Amino acid sequence: MFIGKPPEIPSSAITPKDQYLNRRGFLRGAASAAVVALGAERLAEVLSPRVGAQAGTKLETVKSPLTTSGETLTSVKDITSYNNFYEFGVDKDQPAQNAGRLPTRPWTVRVDGMVKKPKTFDIEALLKLRPLEDRIYRHRCVEAWSMVIPWVGYSLAEFIKQCEPLSSAKYVQFLSYYDKKVEKWASSTSIFWPYSEGLRMDEAMHPLALLTFGLYGEVLPNQNGAPIRIVVPWKYGFKSAKSIVAVRFLDKVPPTTWNDQARSEYGFYSNVNPNVDHPRWSQKTERRIGQPFYAQRRTTLMFNGYGDQVASLYNGMDLRKYF
Repeated sequence: MFIGKPPEIPSSAITPKDQYLNRRGFLRGAASAAVVALGAERLAEVLSPRVGAQAGTKLETVKSPLTTSGETLTSVKDITSYNNFYEFGVDKDQPAQNAGRLPTRPWTVRVDGMVKKPKTFDIEALLKLRPLEDRIYRHRCVEAWSMVIPWVGYSLAEFIKQCEPLSSAKYVQFLSYYDKKVEKWASSTSIFWPYSEGLRMDEAMHPLALLTFGLYGEVLPNQNGAPIRIVVPWKYGFKSAKSIVAVRFLDKVPPTTWNDQARSEYGFYSNVNPNVDHPRWSQKTERRIGQPFYAQRRTTLMFNGYGDQVASLYNGMDLRKYF
């Protein structure tokens, strides 16, 4: 379809396995200082965090033309240790430390709302629904940092077709897993849980919108949204809901977490737009994670560089008003 020649090797071959999620050395070093405060069960979790029932499992993938090539990939270490997943802590390294509590098997996704018939999909069935594709996408956070990530999944549209939404459904809402006994760090925030995100139906059906099961050729780590999330590469990262347990089809704009939290700062659309600053910082440039802090900041691209593919979705819309 578009951006560049697909990589000649699968993403699973890019980074050595022994680097994948290798945080145990750091955690062991920190554990000695925390041993007095930690109970035996918690200490065991810190020393050997659970990163998912299928952690380390390689996924059988195929190359996809829907990929961004020509940019240096962000390392596995940075992708898996620099995260926003507030249910597991507000600091960037906390999700990697705490998300081992997330139970990723068994896992189902409930579908309801304006559909022919409510359904429930098992994660294993979704993994087999379509061939899993290697897709390298730019990732732009609303906080003005960015990454280049090799995801694994298939177009969200393929899943939506299986849901059989009614023609009257104009929006789709995604709800994330929430259990205050598992995600106890969420209680330190003022956010109303569970996390909710949403897309207009034509956005969700766009081929670039990805139903995502893995990265770097292996299953998603918990802190990156295991076992199933969406990735919408032309929007700020918070639009890409993680650890999805429910999908609802609606005829009106669904409530979404950050839009509800601060409507003047986080619009429903949240397309990457260097011409619309966040009220507290500029969106004209971004810091690429993995590069030194003194490195020159990058110029942020409209729609994160995917304008040729998605700009037509917003013809006639004032993107300063519908930000």
